[in-house]
Amino acid sequence: MKYYSLNYNSQDVSFLYAVRKGLAPDRGLYFPSDIKKLPNTFFKNIHNLSDHEIAFQVIHQFVGGDIPDSRLNKIIEETLSFDFPIVPITDSIATLELFQGPTLAFKDVGARFMARCLAYANEVEKKEKLTILVATSGDTGGAVADGFYKVDGINVVILYPKGKVSQIQEKQLTTLGENIKAIEVDGVFDDCQDMVKSAFIDNDLIQNVALTSANSINIARWLSQMFYYFIAYKNRLHPEKKLVVSVPSGNFGNLCAGLVAKKMGLPIDQFIASTNINDTVPDYLNSGTYTPKKSKATLSNAMDVGDPSNFIRIQKLFNNDFFKLKKILKGYHYTDTETKKAIKEIHEVSGYIADPHGAVGYLGLRDFLKNTTDDYQGLFLETAHPIKFVDTVEATLKTTVEIPKRLESILDREKTSIPISRYDELKSFLLKR
Repeated sequence: MKYYSLNYNSQDVSFLYAVRKGLAPDRGLYFPSDIKKLPNTFFKNIHNLSDHEIAFQVIHQFVGGDIPDSRLNKIIEETLSFDFPIVPITDSIATLELFQGPTLAFKDVGARFMARCLAYANEVEKKEKLTILVATSGDTGGAVADGFYKVDGINVVILYPKGKVSQIQEKQLTTLGENIKAIEVDGVFDDCQDMVKSAFIDNDLIQNVALTSANSINIARWLSQMFYYFIAYKNRLHPEKKLVVSVPSGNFGNLCAGLVAKKMGLPIDQFIASTNINDTVPDYLNSGTYTPKKSKATLSNAMDVGDPSNFIRIQKLFNNDFFKLKKILKGYHYTDTETKKAIKEIHEVSGYIADPHGAVGYLGLRDFLKNTTDDYQGLFLETAHPIKFVDTVEATLKTTVEIPKRLESILDREKTSIPISRYDELKSFLLKR
């Protein structure tokens, strides 16, 4: 398997090279040269396979022999060390819980897989120390911090917008220490992402510091998110019905991974891009015109992205055919007021406590099902534990959210972050490091 740049001005590279570099030299996102369908027998026998066996067969073609099968199996076992329960909400709607990992966010899968791939690359290539530079709007930072904590040969620098992540999210990325450093940016997520992009095109910087990214632009973070779509298909509650999946979407790596899974033959009939008021993609699906916007702060902060990096990959999957994309993907967007009403509605009908991101996913799924006569089983992704948004959830439901035991230990830790407001401050920090 080779990977090429979607800016089409760089050489094709191997899996591990693309993982280590993050972005191509021409600043384009890497994309696989071929996506092969899995055989029909795989889907017929999927109920007889373990989650680890499914993940191995799903990712094997993309690794392209760069990692020995025995090591790849070990990486998968360490990545998928937790379950992905499906919880019914109504007869036609259920949620897929992706927050059962160590940082209570769906990004644990991608971060853990990428960290272990990079650890293997460092072992065999013995290259210079690598700096992971990543911007976070919420959950990415904690997942990356946990996934790369104390990994030999790797430093992690996480940029997050001051005052725009939850208290628990901030604790997860600012309290580990060791090889993890948190940068608190006076701005919004787009400012953080712009600084990261500026670093990757700063020749003075990249000649002195080996940089890569752990955002979903990195192929290891992006592609490994396919795992739980296949696992959800295996465990779906109504196999006789067509399946529709609603994905709360920000930078669109998660949804893009689901669409790759479909291209590989996974029988998901429809996808829904559910966003908050950062509605660039739903607007595009309605108008046919893609217009990036400045991001706006919302309750569902991990989706506060006005110019999603991964959408170019989604367009490539459909060879930039807008009408083919519209047949598979629907888009809906919602306000904070609607989000809070959805949290209440979910709790009233089922007793389930959803976080704001999952609530947005629920709304998109509910509205899709209202407008179809087909008999669907609907899944919305619950991407973070509600405790990470405890103030919003408890105020909305007038109830108490129990703190998971694995989070209790971080609440009393001291926050350590470096405040900046300009790119030159970030550059100076990286060069000193």
